Amino acid sequence: MAVLHRMALLAALLVFPGAGSHAATPDTLDTVRDFFAHIESLQADFHQSVIDSSGQQLQESNGKVWILRPGRFRWDYLTPYRQQIVADGERLWSYDEDLAQVTVQAMDTVLGATPAMLLSGGEPIDKVFRLEARPASGNTLHAVLTPRADDSSITAIHVYFEKDRLTRIEAIDGFGNHTTFAFTNLVRNAGLDAARFRFVPPEGADIIGDTR
Repeated sequence: MAVLHRMALLAALLVFPGAGSHAATPDTLDTVRDFFAHIESLQADFHQSVIDSSGQQLQESNGKVWILRPGRFRWDYLTPYRQQIVADGERLWSYDEDLAQVTVQAMDTVLGATPAMLLSGGEPIDKVFRLEARPASGNTLHAVLTPRADDSSITAIHVYFEKDRLTRIEAIDGFGNHTTFAFTNLVRNAGLDAARFRFVPPEGADIIGDTR
């Protein structure tokens, strides 16, 4: 079960407003476009949860994320298992500390229209997604992003903002699973050292994939 949980962390990464809603404000999509168009770097604490189509919670995790556009990110899962997922611009590395196992893949074969690509990609958001504003709830702005590519494993990504601050991303896959990332202590464009996104497999780790 622990191994399945760890595998689900990577799958989830690469994979609603309450009562009292009112009409979507005209600037909802402007807020979304402006936020993603002007990300250079981002760092935050995150809480991730995965709920299946029947409403059962499959996993819950906490950690830290750093993003440096274009194409570099690092997600450090701290609880309940320690795992690193690092994109260096060419390869995607996944390191499971307890299993001492590293998996490496070419980035362009695994990201697609995913939350990781949404945050770290260099393409204009309208080129990858169709955007639709949803009714706001209180101070929360809500938009749905639908992948333009027919081969995406993600069917929709919901993004939530409080004013111009991203608070939550919810991705829905083709099986009806809902993966939610809730962000706290989010800092945008503060500058990050590119060395944070270089991954060197630990000595003795079992490596799966091509590192050349």
